[in-house]
Amino acid sequence: MGIQFDAITRIFTLQTRHTTYRMQVDERGRLLHLYYGRRIGTGDLAAMYPAANHGFSPDYYPCRRDHAASPDVLPQEYTVGNMGDFRLCCLWVRDEQGAAGADFLYRDHRIAPGKYALDGLPAAHDEDAEAETLCIFLRDEPTGLELELLYAVFADQDIITRAARLRNTGTGALWLDKTASVCLDLPFGSWELIHFHGRHAMERQMQRLPLGDAVTTVASTRGASSHHHNPFVILCEPDATEDAGLCYGVMPVYSGSHRTDVEVDQNGLTRLVTGIQDQGFCWKLRSGDTFTAPEVILCCTAGGLGELSRRYHRFLRGNVCRGKFRFARRPVLINNWEATYFDFDADAIVSIAQKAADLGVEMLVLDDGWFGKRDDDNSGLGDWYVNQRKLPGGLDPLIGRIKDLGLRFGLWVEPEMISEDSDLYRAHPDWALTLPGRDPAMGRNQLVLDLGRPEVADYLLGRLTDLLERHDIDYIKWDMNRNMSDVYSRALPPDRQGETAHRYMLGVYRLLETLTTRFPDVLFEGCAGGGGRFDAGMLCYFPQIWCSDDTDAVERLDIQYGTSFGYPVSAMGAHVSACPNHQTGRTTPLWTRAVVAMAGTFGYELDPHRLSAEECGEVRRQIETFKKYYDVIHNGAYYRLSDPARQRRWAGWQFVTETESLVSLVLTRPEANARPLHLCLRGLDENALYRVQALEVHVCQATPELAGSRASWTGAVYSGSTLLYAGLTLPPLAGDWPCAQLHLIRLLPGGH
Repeated sequence: MGIQFDAITRIFTLQTRHTTYRMQVDERGRLLHLYYGRRIGTGDLAAMYPAANHGFSPDYYPCRRDHAASPDVLPQEYTVGNMGDFRLCCLWVRDEQGAAGADFLYRDHRIAPGKYALDGLPAAHDEDAEAETLCIFLRDEPTGLELELLYAVFADQDIITRAARLRNTGTGALWLDKTASVCLDLPFGSWELIHFHGRHAMERQMQRLPLGDAVTTVASTRGASSHHHNPFVILCEPDATEDAGLCYGVMPVYSGSHRTDVEVDQNGLTRLVTGIQDQGFCWKLRSGDTFTAPEVILCCTAGGLGELSRRYHRFLRGNVCRGKFRFARRPVLINNWEATYFDFDADAIVSIAQKAADLGVEMLVLDDGWFGKRDDDNSGLGDWYVNQRKLPGGLDPLIGRIKDLGLRFGLWVEPEMISEDSDLYRAHPDWALTLPGRDPAMGRNQLVLDLGRPEVADYLLGRLTDLLERHDIDYIKWDMNRNMSDVYSRALPPDRQGETAHRYMLGVYRLLETLTTRFPDVLFEGCAGGGGRFDAGMLCYFPQIWCSDDTDAVERLDIQYGTSFGYPVSAMGAHVSACPNHQTGRTTPLWTRAVVAMAGTFGYELDPHRLSAEECGEVRRQIETFKKYYDVIHNGAYYRLSDPARQRRWAGWQFVTETESLVSLVLTRPEANARPLHLCLRGLDENALYRVQALEVHVCQATPELAGSRASWTGAVYSGSTLLYAGLTLPPLAGDWPCAQLHLIRLLPGGH
């Protein structure tokens, strides 16, 4: 069993295949954290925390004379502010007198097969009946506030999920000014923090920082997980590498404003607290009410950063993403946005589709501009009715023409937003988030709808349901193109305005839950100005998310590198775009653009009519290549072969299954008199043999030496140990952004 309770010592032990998580109810009834790390056996872990008198660290009242226990020193499982622990807290709660505090004491627990569920919030699922759940019930008597700590153990995957529920069983109201999901105390050791910062069109840039004796914060106040600070963070040993070292991953399943704080305290303990952003947050918990804090996915491994990533990749695909598209092959699509922007009609879209179909594309996605009065980004949002001037007769004639070409049809929507110049705003100006008596800040000349109001979510549900029921739509791209400001709901009283942002997210989740359940055959892709809401919460509804609005292949190398630390390739929306690139102006070889996009869902974002005959031939071969390698790309284990902080000359990555491997490399900095391009592979069986099935090298101008070298590779056989430890020296690459792909087949015993 993954969860055990010793009734004598009152110790809870959560075991996965390689890790142990341990807590204890002490003699005073408080729940202390003892250990999380490599799997261990028996031993008195409480002895690691002897009673000691630390200056200006107050003791629990019964221990006030002998200094036997201080909440400011002991490792805690869930902490409350204003109760003698001056470190980071999970909860700040006030009663009707304004008194802040709660002292939770153990009451009971329950261990059950299966995975707990969270009302109104996305969470990991347990369709394969692998998990086991622990619920620990604690209570603060003066307020009647009950705390339920939830743990699900996925033992074979080395994953533990956590969440928290608060119930007000008292007679008066309580106010939650901060309600985090998880406290993780690491009492010993030195750690570094890896986080993923960025900006629009340059998301999830990996940064690694040593922790000092201070508080480090990774947060968003934007009403979204944001382009700027992804909620996923890693704590790792200073010498941790891709292949070795103790690493902890902390991934909230939440898409709104978030906050993660990491503190190194006076005794060297490292505490991480993560959850909903508390700035602007205040939840009124009336008598009988329950508040649920979002889930967090924890993973620990001693196998380094690469193994941590692969565990998250497997878990997110299998236990967070849902429905038929978790593992089904996604269609190769073309999106018209960078080909036409708002300037199109039905004939223009069909013309793109005709050309794309001839190239092997499988789906046409109609982007922004098909609805309302939408000729630019200043009007129309909220009016989800077809623009008859652009599309005479509506969507059905267009969809029919697209389907007649053998293509599937997809559509862009941005339901969470509203334009001032729209029929919906003129009818319901109070549905937008704006401050009374003030002109709102504007982003993309649009406002955010108050989706915390049931009538607003119900309106959108009606419009989108009608759209999907009446038309043969295979795919929805769901966008969100501005962050939240002027947060004020006209449906809430003054003392509940602090609930607005979180109620908004609950409304979004309710809408997505209903739509994705009602239309299981529609592939939904998430987007928020690109990768501004790339998180585990969205992956519960969107099995793929547009990785970034920056489609420049060279820029995408760093974006997709950072994204890969937590999120699988199957979730990364990636397209081959036009050159010169619309964001950077860079010109990159067409095949290099494809190799980079193959490290994602793969598609096209360009006008196929602008391709030369030679380029059209390349696109056909690219699509054939992607389909050929689809299984190893989307179902294989992912390995990073380069680190842009240390290796700026080239970027490389590798996919591995039991039967094959695909290695991709892009030369990012050509050199005169260049050193050999040498790399050691990862993930192979060192005792197996591998044949080079193909080596594809794409350069601006191939030399005879390169052609001869490429031919000599095909059919060569190497042992796994040779490829792992001696490595390979690839043919020389030069010019502007050349690339190479190496395909290896594992030989069966006997060399077949």
